[in-house]
Amino acid sequence: MFKWIGQTAALTVLGLRTVPQRMGASIVGVLGIAGVVIVFIAVLSIAEGFRAAMADAGRPDRVLVMRTGADSEMTSGFGGPEADVIKQAPGISREGSLPVASAELYVIVDLNKRTTGTPANVPLRGIEPIARQVRDEVRIVEGRMFEFGTNEAIVGVGANRQFAGVDLGSEFSSGQLTLKVVGLFEAGGSMSETEIWCDSRLLQNVYRRGNSYQAVSARLDTVASFDTFRDWVTTNPQLDVQVRRESEYYAAQSQVMTSLIQGIGVVIAVLMGIGAIFGALLTMYNAVASRTREIATLRALGFNATSVVVSVLLESLALAVLGGLAGGLAAYAAFNGYQTSTMNFQTFSQVAFAFRVTPQLLGMGLFYALAMGLVGGLLPAIRAARLPIPLALREL
Repeated sequence: MFKWIGQTAALTVLGLRTVPQRMGASIVGVLGIAGVVIVFIAVLSIAEGFRAAMADAGRPDRVLVMRTGADSEMTSGFGGPEADVIKQAPGISREGSLPVASAELYVIVDLNKRTTGTPANVPLRGIEPIARQVRDEVRIVEGRMFEFGTNEAIVGVGANRQFAGVDLGSEFSSGQLTLKVVGLFEAGGSMSETEIWCDSRLLQNVYRRGNSYQAVSARLDTVASFDTFRDWVTTNPQLDVQVRRESEYYAAQSQVMTSLIQGIGVVIAVLMGIGAIFGALLTMYNAVASRTREIATLRALGFNATSVVVSVLLESLALAVLGGLAGGLAAYAAFNGYQTSTMNFQTFSQVAFAFRVTPQLLGMGLFYALAMGLVGGLLPAIRAARLPIPLALREL
């Protein structure tokens, strides 16, 4: 056993020391694997960024109340009296006698993307004054909070970065609605930063909604208050509504897009990976060909075939590690934090988010690189071990 380990180590070190003599072919193999890893991580970082933006928007101590059967705020709706009943439910946090619950409207306005000028559906949320206590992570970073009863609005920093016409101090129109932007807000990087907020009463008048809302967002006393609140609301004969934790609602909202992006990313990575494997094959076949007499000599001196196979595989894996590390670092430098927006198919509105290259994605990229190196080195390793010693010694 120790003899085999010693032989394998000696062959591996010898092979790695000869890599500079095959620098051109080795670089091609490393760059091929690095390119696949970059694309693999970049595409999956889109899904991770989108998922994180949606997940960060929800908290387990906040709930969203919508009409029974609605799968999003866009398809929900109920009257003002029902919203008032919901606010009286036990389990809702209170500030004095005021329930920390905001009855809200959710509509879509047409804006253009800053970079391309193409139209985009941007979410506009009508809120009540208590909304900032419901979402206590929201803070104004420029300007001020809008005044209720006016046509003023505040805009999330994500929407401000991605869409034209919503700069601080500007006015924009959508149909019969005209709003003046008086402030920009942050919400911890969540999808709320893609939204525009204004007075819900203003939206009721402009969109002729009467005294109606689409959802009630409420903050609970504690996470454990959810069951008490849900049971009271869903069994109340005055109401026909469903209750979901906000975290669960936004996780479900992100599922379709995240799965789609991940599926596309895997397909692209597999197709590119096949090309990278051929690159690794050529690299290692070149390595074996250039060392044919050397390997045959070592075999004649008593080195066994298994040690030859393992040493060639280890050399291939070493080059794959270099490619994986280079690709991971390049993907992190180029894409982590890159700001963009995409469509949320559940609400048909834009969501601004940042690419997220996480340690998990870097680990997946390195693992994929090792897999390509292993497959690419296997056949050349077997060929090296099966070389007939007399014939190999006569090769130039």
